[in-house]
Amino acid sequence: MRLNRVILSAALIVVALVVQVSVLARLQLPGAVPDLVLLTVLGLALVYGHLGGAFVGFGAGLLADLAPPADHAAGRYALVLCVIGYLAGLAKPDHGRLRSAAGPMMVVVGAAIGSTLLYASVGALVGDTAARHVGLPSLLFTATLYDLVLAPFTVPLIMAIARRAENDPLADTTGNGNAKNNITSGWLSGGTGLRIGGQRGGLRIKAAKNRAARAGRIKGVKRL
Repeated sequence: MRLNRVILSAALIVVALVVQVSVLARLQLPGAVPDLVLLTVLGLALVYGHLGGAFVGFGAGLLADLAPPADHAAGRYALVLCVIGYLAGLAKPDHGRLRSAAGPMMVVVGAAIGSTLLYASVGALVGDTAARHVGLPSLLFTATLYDLVLAPFTVPLIMAIARRAENDPLADTTGNGNAKNNITSGWLSGGTGLRIGGQRGGLRIKAAKNRAARAGRIKGVKRL
């Protein structure tokens, strides 16, 4: 990964982990805890692709393993998020375009279910049966519900920040910092969120009108 990706990913993951541990974990919601770290990994994976998503997921999971009040073996969540980041990166939109909200939302659902099952499976292999006592169906339902609620407010923002940091021309087509609005519109309304073609067409029409106006002025001069 490039240095700018590493720095940005580390900063976003640290912020997400702090918010998750200090705010979301203290809400005492039934079942699972809203996984803001997972959503951050998904947003970055949808921009960086499967290899970048795997590296980001591993780093994010390892940081979550070491951050208090972690009560499980180090490396357990790193393995889970590494796999999830890789798989989510395979769903990276073509040319960065979000054609509809269905694809990314399915990625969120799959990641919420997959991460919970994989975490419980790895725990069972090392003798941790906490998920069995809490109730795996309840964890699956609440984890998916909470992540779906948070996803429209976090994943498009993460994707926009990642694209702007890479100086991606798809990140800002208006020059006024509307990348987040473009991505969010593609996420929520099913549009592409890109207006490059429309801008080119508008420029062509404007240029044609200018040529016609100059020709009219020249003809007027000759008639005089």
